[in-house]
Amino acid sequence: MDSLPPDPARPAPEPGAAERTSTVVIGSGLSGLAVASELSRRGIDAIVVESVECSDSGALRTVMTDSASLSERTELMRLLRGYATAHSIDVRQTTVAEQLCIIGHPRILPTPVERKKWAVQTAGGVLLADHVVLTKFPQNELRRLLRSMDIAIGRDVREALRAIGLYLVGVGELLAPSTREIVRQAKLVSDAIVEQGPSALDRVGPRPAISPR
Repeated sequence: MDSLPPDPARPAPEPGAAERTSTVVIGSGLSGLAVASELSRRGIDAIVVESVECSDSGALRTVMTDSASLSERTELMRLLRGYATAHSIDVRQTTVAEQLCIIGHPRILPTPVERKKWAVQTAGGVLLADHVVLTKFPQNELRRLLRSMDIAIGRDVREALRAIGLYLVGVGELLAPSTREIVRQAKLVSDAIVEQGPSALDRVGPRPAISPR
């Protein structure tokens, strides 16, 4: 199977160093590369990182009904990896998103930083972004994140998240989406990011830190 080249060499960040980007995509699998590729086609910079894995996050069942489905998925992955390499998409397969929060909420950054609204903590430093796309994220961590922002988990949760620049692709689904569904969701998310832009995130202002329970 084709694979992406090793992560490009980067100088070690200084303590407290932060990188800025338009979008952080969490999960470097099929869904993550599909989203990053769509954003690249629209001229939007993104950084793709891996997700924290938890033993109690729940297993995602993958059902391949025939060899054609598996072949289609494998071919799409090959094409996406080729596109990522050819267009120098910033895919960091060895970088793990250890923590995620809206800036102004607890734990990472307590005060606003320019116009950026999201902070993603990694071992190498903090990634600041206007948008975050979750394609691989422990469900228990997602629920905890939503509760910390007073977002109720209901039918309109995706719309509520979109308003603050957070998008889900395949997260929370019992079965792995088909390749067509992945491509469809990736296009919808990239369209929404282009439409909203950084100014849309001003709807959410910084809030006082919440004491850990």
